[in-house]
Amino acid sequence: MTSSLLENRVAVISGAARARGIGLATAELFARQGARVAILDLEAEAPEAAAAKIGCGAIGLACDVTDPEACTAAIERAVAEWGQVDVLVNNAGLTQRRRLAEVTADDYELVTGVILKGTMQLTQAALPHMPRQAGAAIVNVASLSALQGGGVFGGPHYCAAKAGVLGLTRAMARELGPEGIRANAVAPGLTLTDFSRGANSDENKHAAAKAYPLGRVGRPSEIAQACLFLASEMSSYVTGITLDVNGGAYIH
Repeated sequence: MTSSLLENRVAVISGAARARGIGLATAELFARQGARVAILDLEAEAPEAAAAKIGCGAIGLACDVTDPEACTAAIERAVAEWGQVDVLVNNAGLTQRRRLAEVTADDYELVTGVILKGTMQLTQAALPHMPRQAGAAIVNVASLSALQGGGVFGGPHYCAAKAGVLGLTRAMARELGPEGIRANAVAPGLTLTDFSRGANSDENKHAAAKAYPLGRVGRPSEIAQACLFLASEMSSYVTGITLDVNGGAYIH
């Protein structure tokens, strides 16, 4: 693999400070591929520490994606540093284990606010700064749960929010394609991250994954590689797709 798939490109990645997470793995891979990376997460200390770990000029910025003003401020900070946004990865999210009857209005607003509204708001903030007809790309992180209605973790409101991200991605692709901006989604399956915050242990994940065709759990770095493909010129004629990365857990 070439070492410069994102040479001199500016990438903004939300929800990217967790030590064992898809966002940070993506930020690390993008930096290795030549990108100038802005890591966004809730508290400034965490993304700043993650950026320092990555090096390569990466910056860490506080951003609550449910707050449109925070989205605008974070994007403007990255633009002040580098002039534009070539790649946006909407990865911020959270989950809750709930049955349908247990989901409260507050639960719904929290989960959909971060996942679905946050994806739209951060994209709205970035769009004015994304170059037209120059290979700009949006990558939205969805979930296997969106495709099969659960079965990984998270309640029905999580599944609905992630499914909404898939619809939003297709709408972005249709609207922005004529301007030369591609929009795609990646749908990870069971992955060795801390995203579920203990709701699904590594042991349980390994046991469940034995039933998959590839017989194992995914690694954050493998989801990051899918994001790299969708962010780079390797996928220059690809827009509006959902790229499944699940070890064959869901074949359709």
